[in-house]
Amino acid sequence: MSRTLEARHDGFALHTPFRISRGVKTVADVVTVTVRQGDHVGRGEGVPYPRYGETVDGSLAAIEDIRSLIEGGASREELARAMPAGAARNAVDCALWDLEGRLAGTSVAALAGRAAPEALASAITIGIDAPEAMATVAERHAAVPLLKVKVNRDEAEAQLAAVRAVAPAPRLIVDPNESWRVEDVARWQDLLLRYRVDLLEQPVPADDDAGLEGLGSRIPICADEALHTRADLPRLRGRYDYVNIKLDKTGGLTEALALADAALEMGFGLMVGCMVSSSLGIAPAMLVAERASFVDLDGPLWLAADREGGVCDEAGWMQPPAPGFWGTPA
Repeated sequence: MSRTLEARHDGFALHTPFRISRGVKTVADVVTVTVRQGDHVGRGEGVPYPRYGETVDGSLAAIEDIRSLIEGGASREELARAMPAGAARNAVDCALWDLEGRLAGTSVAALAGRAAPEALASAITIGIDAPEAMATVAERHAAVPLLKVKVNRDEAEAQLAAVRAVAPAPRLIVDPNESWRVEDVARWQDLLLRYRVDLLEQPVPADDDAGLEGLGSRIPICADEALHTRADLPRLRGRYDYVNIKLDKTGGLTEALALADAALEMGFGLMVGCMVSSSLGIAPAMLVAERASFVDLDGPLWLAADREGGVCDEAGWMQPPAPGFWGTPA
């Protein structure tokens, strides 16, 4: 039976500006892919990221280039050979997973040999702001299990101090988004220990991280921008302790699952993260997150309005989407 593929740009306004070291976001611009086969519909979402040279228009063009392949019945493996890893492939790959499950009358979790998603302790992210403003946000979430604090280079100590003063209990991820240098990581070890930081995420530029090798950080360091697919893992050995798997970097759930297996075999710890997206981008990631020590899937919580039936947060615990939303029969 023939398929049809549709791809479009959807924009989701944020209720609060999302600030990191490299810029501010007020709208989540995503690419939504729908693949239909008979009465069955599979959906997927990708978030083109300028940091990786991606745009919405470029992603839509890339999907158009493989339209005939997908409509001709291509598998996810054929998709991976036809498209590079990235947001465009992620949207198509996840749509194909969703369609495959619906055609088989089963869940994507069952197809992938994974447990059905359950509630996960997922980080609540505090974006960069004046330290006192960050403290105001942190105080509202002082009882959650995990916080993630975005920091820059100039005010990192004040930002951490402000957050920890009002939220002493949660585990803490600190994310400078490549704004630090290796010497900063070395000289701020005592600072990070003082504020009981559990994980330091991509502190230095991904293309200037050689100095992390042999540094002997007392705080585990996680690769984010430095990791996309399994091909990156050998280079990260000795520099990072954890890897942050995001489906928009891996090019979909197919590679994300394989990457998680390979990373664990090589001795890395797992973090699963996301871009600022709707719940359609989060539902597939929850299948990878079951084995992760750190989960950061709060992207939809920044939206003024999410897709109906999506995930929701309950005191720092991410609840799976409603049945039938993605990857499960209605």
